[in-house]
Amino acid sequence: MHVTIDAERLWESLMAMAEIGPTQHGGSCRLALTDEDAAGRRRLIEWCEALGCTWRVDRVGNLFIRRAGRRDDLDPVATGSHLDTQPRGGRFDGVLGVLAGLEVFRTLDERGIVTERPLELVVWTNEEGSRFAPAMVASGTYAGEFSVESTLAREDRDGVTLGAALEASGFAGGMAVGEPRLDSFFELHIEQGPVLEAAGESIGVVAGVQGMRWYDVSLDGQAAHAGPTPMRLRRDALAAAARLIDRLQSHALGDARGDTKVTFGCLDIVQGSRNVIPGETRLTVDLRHVDETELDALEQRFERELAACGEVFGVTTRFERIWKSPVVHFDAACVEAVEAATRTRGFSYRRLLSGAGHDSVYVSRVAPTAMIFVPCRDGISHNEAEYASPEHCARGCQVLADTLLARANGYATEAL
Repeated sequence: MHVTIDAERLWESLMAMAEIGPTQHGGSCRLALTDEDAAGRRRLIEWCEALGCTWRVDRVGNLFIRRAGRRDDLDPVATGSHLDTQPRGGRFDGVLGVLAGLEVFRTLDERGIVTERPLELVVWTNEEGSRFAPAMVASGTYAGEFSVESTLAREDRDGVTLGAALEASGFAGGMAVGEPRLDSFFELHIEQGPVLEAAGESIGVVAGVQGMRWYDVSLDGQAAHAGPTPMRLRRDALAAAARLIDRLQSHALGDARGDTKVTFGCLDIVQGSRNVIPGETRLTVDLRHVDETELDALEQRFERELAACGEVFGVTTRFERIWKSPVVHFDAACVEAVEAATRTRGFSYRRLLSGAGHDSVYVSRVAPTAMIFVPCRDGISHNEAEYASPEHCARGCQVLADTLLARANGYATEAL
C-alpha cells in the first residue's frame, strides 16, 4: 500500500492553527488550558469529526482521536504531540506532530483506506511546562510517573490549579488515565537544534532522548545598603548565584563532546532595588546529558559548587530537584521502522538522540515508541522566529504516514 500525503494541505492546516493565539512577531501563544489552547483543540476536533473520527478525553485532559480500523478490538497505533506553546513560541513545535497526524487521517480518508489496527491521534496536555511545571506532566501521568491527584493539584503562577483550568477550558474528561493502551506511538517533531540543517539532511531518526533534571534553588544572604557596606562583609545572594552559574557554565563548556548542558532559565532577586545588596535570590537549574552516569556526576558537581558558593559568600543555600527524566532509548523495532520508511523514500537522514524532552519520553515506558525529526531554521525553537520549511514538514509527514501504515497493517515499511 502506497500513499502520498498532500503537502500543501498540511501547510495550510499549520498556518490555520497559527491563527489561534498569534504573537506580534509571527509566533504563537497558546499556554496550556487557556482559551487559546482550548480553541486550538476545538479546531482540531472539528477537522477530525469531518472525517468520521471519534474522540475522548482523560482526567488530565489528554485528547485521544480515533480513526477506526478493521479490528477495533486491537490496540491502536498512535501518533501525535501537543498544541500548547511557550509564551512567545513558534508555529511548529508540537503542532507539526499533531497536524501531520491529521494529514495522515485525511489522506487515508480520501483514498478510502481502512487500516487493520485503529489509528489514534493524541494531543498531550501541558507538554511545555510553561504554565504548569514540570513539562510533559500529562503524558507522565498517563505513563504512571505522576498521580492524577498531584497533576490536577499543580498550580500556575496565579495559583490556578491544572484541575480548575481543565474545567474552565471544557476539557476535563472522564476517561481513566492510562487508557487507551497503545500498540505503539510515533511522534513527528521539529529538531529544535541545528544538527540536521547543518548536515543538509531531511530526516532525523530519533533513537532516544538525553536525560534531564530540573532544580529550584534558593540563596539567602543579607540585604544591606550598597554604599556603606564593605565588600568583604557582604552576604550577597546574587553574587553567589553568579559564581554558581559561572562555574557550571565553565564545566559544561569544557566538555569537548558537547554532551554536557547546563541552563539557568529563571533568575529572581526578591525585592530587588538598585542600591540594595541582594539578600534573597531564586533561580532554576536545568542539567542534561546523554549518559545517565555522567548526568549523576553532573548533579553531584552542581551540589558541590552550590555548597561552595554558599561558604564563599556567606549565604544559605537550598535546592529541590523537581523533575528527573532519565536517558531514554526508544524501541528498536519502531526506530528501525522509521529508518526503513525514510530509506525507502530516498530521503537523506541520520540517527540521533534528542536534546529536548518530549511526550514520547514518558509514552515509551508503556508502549513501543520512536520519533521523527525534521530540520528547523538555524536550530531555533521556543521562539517566534521558529521555522520549518513546507518541504521538510511534508517529508516528515510522509515518513510518519508510511510508518503508521506499516505498523497498523503489520508489514515492513520496505514493502511499501
